[in-house]
Amino acid sequence: MDHIDRILLTQLQQDATQSYAALGRAAGLSAGAAHERVRKLRERGVIRRTMAEVDPAAVGCGVLAYVMVESTSWMGDSAESFAALPEIMEAHVIAGSASVLVKVRTATTEQLQDVLRRIYAIDGVSGTQATVVLETFFERPVSALPADPQDVSPQSAG
Repeated sequence: MDHIDRILLTQLQQDATQSYAALGRAAGLSAGAAHERVRKLRERGVIRRTMAEVDPAAVGCGVLAYVMVESTSWMGDSAESFAALPEIMEAHVIAGSASVLVKVRTATTEQLQDVLRRIYAIDGVSGTQATVVLETFFERPVSALPADPQDVSPQSAG
Protein backbone atom coordinates (compact mmCIF):
# COMPACT_ATOMS: atom_id res chain seq x y z
CA MET A 1 0.00 0.00 0.00
CA ASP A 2 1.51 3.32 -1.06
CA HIS A 3 0.89 6.93 -0.08
CA ILE A 4 -1.81 7.34 -2.76
CA ASP A 5 -3.78 4.40 -1.32
CA ARG A 6 -3.45 5.99 2.11
CA ILE A 7 -4.77 9.32 0.81
CA LEU A 8 -7.75 7.55 -0.79
CA LEU A 9 -8.49 5.64 2.43
CA THR A 10 -8.28 8.79 4.53
CA GLN A 11 -10.62 10.62 2.15
CA LEU A 12 -13.12 7.73 2.17
CA GLN A 13 -13.05 7.60 5.98
CA GLN A 14 -13.92 11.30 6.08
CA ASP A 15 -16.74 10.96 3.53
CA ALA A 16 -17.40 7.66 1.78
CA THR A 17 -19.98 9.31 -0.50
CA GLN A 18 -17.36 11.35 -2.38
CA SER A 19 -17.27 10.94 -6.14
CA TYR A 20 -14.30 9.24 -7.75
CA ALA A 21 -13.53 12.61 -9.36
CA ALA A 22 -13.21 14.22 -5.90
CA LEU A 23 -11.13 11.30 -4.62
CA GLY A 24 -8.91 11.57 -7.67
CA ARG A 25 -8.39 15.31 -7.14
CA ALA A 26 -7.34 14.71 -3.53
CA ALA A 27 -4.84 12.02 -4.57
CA GLY A 28 -3.64 13.58 -7.82
CA LEU A 29 -5.37 10.96 -9.98
CA SER A 30 -8.04 10.84 -12.64
CA ALA A 31 -11.51 9.67 -11.60
CA GLY A 32 -10.93 6.38 -13.43
CA ALA A 33 -7.60 5.77 -11.73
CA ALA A 34 -9.13 6.55 -8.32
CA HIS A 35 -11.99 4.13 -9.04
CA GLU A 36 -9.54 1.39 -10.01
CA ARG A 37 -7.44 1.95 -6.87
CA VAL A 38 -10.52 1.80 -4.63
CA ARG A 39 -11.70 -1.36 -6.42
CA LYS A 40 -8.32 -3.01 -5.75
CA LEU A 41 -8.40 -1.93 -2.08
CA ARG A 42 -11.80 -3.64 -1.79
CA GLU A 43 -10.57 -6.80 -3.53
CA ARG A 44 -7.56 -7.02 -1.19
CA GLY A 45 -9.81 -6.64 1.86
CA VAL A 46 -8.25 -3.33 2.95
CA ILE A 47 -11.71 -1.76 2.65
CA ARG A 48 -13.96 -4.24 4.40
CA ARG A 49 -17.24 -2.38 3.97
CA THR A 50 -18.76 1.05 3.45
CA MET A 51 -21.38 2.15 5.93
CA ALA A 52 -23.14 5.13 7.47
CA GLU A 53 -22.09 6.25 10.95
CA VAL A 54 -25.26 6.48 13.05
CA ASP A 55 -25.69 8.46 16.26
CA PRO A 56 -26.46 5.73 18.86
CA ALA A 57 -28.64 8.01 21.02
CA ALA A 58 -30.73 9.02 18.00
CA VAL A 59 -31.72 5.39 17.42
CA GLY A 60 -32.37 4.48 21.05
CA CYS A 61 -28.99 3.04 22.03
CA GLY A 62 -27.73 5.78 24.34
CA VAL A 63 -26.39 3.49 27.09
CA LEU A 64 -22.87 2.27 26.36
CA ALA A 65 -21.07 -0.25 28.55
CA TYR A 66 -17.92 -2.29 28.37
CA VAL A 67 -18.28 -5.70 29.99
CA MET A 68 -15.42 -7.88 31.17
CA VAL A 69 -16.54 -11.50 30.96
CA GLU A 70 -14.94 -14.00 33.32
CA SER A 71 -15.02 -17.70 32.51
CA THR A 72 -14.28 -21.14 33.82
CA SER A 73 -12.99 -22.31 30.43
CA TRP A 74 -11.48 -21.10 27.16
CA MET A 75 -13.93 -18.71 25.50
CA GLY A 76 -12.22 -18.54 22.10
CA ASP A 77 -14.85 -20.82 20.59
CA SER A 78 -17.80 -18.75 21.85
CA ALA A 79 -17.93 -16.13 19.09
CA GLU A 80 -21.34 -17.27 17.82
CA SER A 81 -22.86 -17.11 21.30
CA PHE A 82 -21.75 -13.51 21.76
CA ALA A 83 -22.72 -12.57 18.18
CA ALA A 84 -26.23 -13.91 18.82
CA LEU A 85 -26.84 -11.01 21.24
CA PRO A 86 -27.65 -8.01 18.99
CA GLU A 87 -26.82 -5.48 21.71
CA ILE A 88 -23.17 -6.61 21.66
CA MET A 89 -21.36 -4.36 19.20
CA GLU A 90 -17.89 -5.91 19.60
CA ALA A 91 -16.44 -8.95 21.35
CA HIS A 92 -12.73 -9.57 21.92
CA VAL A 93 -10.87 -12.50 23.48
CA ILE A 94 -8.37 -10.82 25.80
CA ALA A 95 -5.42 -11.61 28.05
CA GLY A 96 -5.65 -10.77 31.73
CA SER A 97 -8.05 -11.46 34.56
CA ALA A 98 -11.07 -11.71 32.23
CA SER A 99 -11.48 -13.83 29.11
CA VAL A 100 -13.64 -11.66 26.87
CA LEU A 101 -14.31 -7.92 26.58
CA VAL A 102 -17.58 -6.87 24.97
CA LYS A 103 -18.97 -3.48 23.96
CA VAL A 104 -22.71 -3.26 24.60
CA ARG A 105 -25.26 -0.62 23.54
CA THR A 106 -28.80 -0.49 24.93
CA ALA A 107 -31.53 2.10 25.43
CA THR A 108 -31.74 1.74 29.24
CA THR A 109 -29.79 0.31 32.15
CA GLU A 110 -32.63 -2.19 32.61
CA GLN A 111 -31.94 -3.50 29.11
CA LEU A 112 -28.23 -3.63 29.95
CA GLN A 113 -29.07 -5.76 32.98
CA ASP A 114 -31.02 -8.12 30.69
CA VAL A 115 -28.00 -8.39 28.35
CA LEU A 116 -25.81 -9.25 31.35
CA ARG A 117 -28.24 -12.04 32.26
CA ARG A 118 -28.03 -13.39 28.71
CA ILE A 119 -24.22 -13.21 28.75
CA TYR A 120 -24.28 -15.23 31.98
CA ALA A 121 -26.27 -17.90 30.13
CA ILE A 122 -23.40 -18.46 27.67
CA ASP A 123 -21.67 -21.75 28.39
CA GLY A 124 -18.49 -21.22 30.43
CA VAL A 125 -19.26 -17.70 31.66
CA SER A 126 -18.69 -17.41 35.41
CA GLY A 127 -19.00 -13.66 35.95
CA THR A 128 -19.22 -10.20 34.45
CA GLN A 129 -18.02 -6.76 35.39
CA ALA A 130 -19.75 -3.91 33.57
CA THR A 131 -18.47 -0.37 33.24
CA VAL A 132 -21.10 2.13 32.07
CA VAL A 133 -19.82 5.05 30.00
CA LEU A 134 -21.03 8.44 31.24
CA GLU A 135 -19.62 10.52 28.39
CA THR A 136 -17.59 9.81 25.27
CA PHE A 137 -14.96 12.43 24.50
CA PHE A 138 -14.29 11.02 21.05
CA GLU A 139 -14.11 7.85 19.00
CA ARG A 140 -11.82 7.56 16.03
CA PRO A 141 -11.51 5.08 13.22
CA VAL A 142 -8.26 3.28 12.45
CA SER A 143 -6.04 5.72 10.60
CA ALA A 144 -4.82 4.84 7.13
CA LEU A 145 -1.87 7.17 7.69
CA PRO A 146 1.37 5.87 9.20
CA ALA A 147 1.84 6.51 12.93
CA ASP A 148 5.16 8.26 12.20
CA PRO A 149 4.58 11.50 10.22
CA GLN A 150 8.10 11.04 8.77
CA ASP A 151 6.72 8.03 6.82
CA VAL A 152 4.34 10.25 4.81
CA SER A 153 5.68 11.51 1.52
CA PRO A 154 5.44 15.26 0.82
CA GLN A 155 2.74 14.59 -1.83
CA SER A 156 0.38 13.00 0.70
CA ALA A 157 0.66 15.73 3.33
CA GLY A 158 -2.15 18.12 2.58
